[in-house]
Amino acid sequence: MEQMTYKDSGVDIDAGNESVRLIKNFVRSTYREEVLGDIGGFGGLFALKNYDEPILVSGTDGVGTKLKIAFLLDKHDTIGQDAVAMCVNDILVQGAEPLFFLDYLAVGKLNPAQVAEIVRGVANACKESGCALIGGETAEMSGFYSAGEYDIAGFAVGVVEKKSLITPARVKVGDILIGLPSSGLHSNGFSLVRKIVFDKMKFTGGEKFSEEKTLGEELLTPTRLYPATCLPIIKKFGEKIHGLVHITGGGFYDNIPRALPKNFGATIDADVWAVPKIFKLLQEWGNVPRREMFRTFNCGIGMILIVDEEIIDDLTSHLNENFEEFYKIGRVVEGSGVEIFGGEFCD
Repeated sequence: MEQMTYKDSGVDIDAGNESVRLIKNFVRSTYREEVLGDIGGFGGLFALKNYDEPILVSGTDGVGTKLKIAFLLDKHDTIGQDAVAMCVNDILVQGAEPLFFLDYLAVGKLNPAQVAEIVRGVANACKESGCALIGGETAEMSGFYSAGEYDIAGFAVGVVEKKSLITPARVKVGDILIGLPSSGLHSNGFSLVRKIVFDKMKFTGGEKFSEEKTLGEELLTPTRLYPATCLPIIKKFGEKIHGLVHITGGGFYDNIPRALPKNFGATIDADVWAVPKIFKLLQEWGNVPRREMFRTFNCGIGMILIVDEEIIDDLTSHLNENFEEFYKIGRVVEGSGVEIFGGEFCD
């Protein structure tokens, strides 16, 4: 009788072990002093230190259909940062310092070199965000994903002192909204992006976008990591930072209200920043309504600080001293919802 092995079914344990060997140094390079143990355990260990009333803040997210473009171009070195950024940026808005991160990578057929490329991006993003990559899972799911395809999700845990937790209760009418630029599309709206770029326009991704990038490379620009910029601001200005908004799925219209108390709204002046080229092209190519652009994409603003008007001069001085680009984009007002005036999109 013919004998069958796990490898015959499409799952290669030896390839999995080789993947672990290739990523070990990337993972170890992210460790903070609180990390206990080493790669290979059944669970990641982290010793929480030096907090009086610690509140743990957790977040999870994936990269979404942006992965389809990575598959198309066979380019996997940016996707890891997307997975980290979508999680650490979310927990940041409540004032949390990212402590550690875990990734989940599911593949159709395990390619150790591809896994190493992805995890290298995860590790580099963790280091930039100040958090440790203390665990993860790579699952080979033969017959579930097509050859060369995978899915990746991430899980971040951060901490903030209870007295420093940022909630909508801090926000008041008259607060100023400071916008921090995005690095591009980030990881939102890619079902629409792909429909416009590949289905309607019939582009391949290899078209020239700028002197430095092809269109495909522009679309794969990784999500910006905001902890290194925002955590020092939160520490320096304390309770005068009334809120933060990560502009993800739902854009301005759905995300800003999440940081506001009931019966508070915001007005946005879209004339104060230049909308990056990729957003204007997507609107033109897809004939996308103006409101839909601001509800689907970040349109050049990836994080918003909601701050007490009293600190505006000091805050802008801090940002300038640290060479951070920023824009005063709006105010908190009585009422509800978000109104956006001006901007470079046409109706």
